[in-house]
Amino acid sequence: MKTFKKIFFWTLLGFALIQFISTDKVNPPVDHKVNFVDAKKTPSKIQGLLKGACYDCHSNETVYPKYAYIAPISWSVKSHINEGREHLNFSIWDTYNKDLKQSMLSKSIQTIQNKTMPMPGYIVYHKEANLSDAERALLIQYFDQMLKSKTY
Repeated sequence: MKTFKKIFFWTLLGFALIQFISTDKVNPPVDHKVNFVDAKKTPSKIQGLLKGACYDCHSNETVYPKYAYIAPISWSVKSHINEGREHLNFSIWDTYNKDLKQSMLSKSIQTIQNKTMPMPGYIVYHKEANLSDAERALLIQYFDQMLKSKTY
C-alpha cells in the first residue's frame, strides 16, 4: 500500500508540474480583406458551417475549449491546430496563389466526402461540427461551384 501511495503522489506531483508548461493560445490577428468568408462574401449558411466545423483548426479564429488549458491535452490540441493551419488557413485565404487555392478546395471536398474532416475525435467534443449529410453536400457544392467558376 505504501508503494501505491508513492506512485500516486509522484504522479499527482508530475501532473501538477506539467501544468506550468503552457501552450500559446493567442490567435494571430485576422485581416478581413484576406479572410475566406469575408473576401468571398460567403453566404451566412456556409459561414455558419465553416465556423462551426472548420474554423477552430483551420483559421486564426480558434476558440479554445476549457479542456485545452489542461496539460498534456493542451499540447495535443495546439499541435492539431498548428497542423490544421499549415494545411489550410481560411484567415489568410487571399494570400494563397490560385494553384494552392484550387488544391485546397479540391482536398476540402475530398475530406468532407470521405468524412475525415472534421476529425472524428473533434466531433466528440464539438457537436456543432458533426455535419449532416445535407450540410456536407452544401459545403461540397459551394466549394465545387468555386472550382468550376474559378472564383477562388
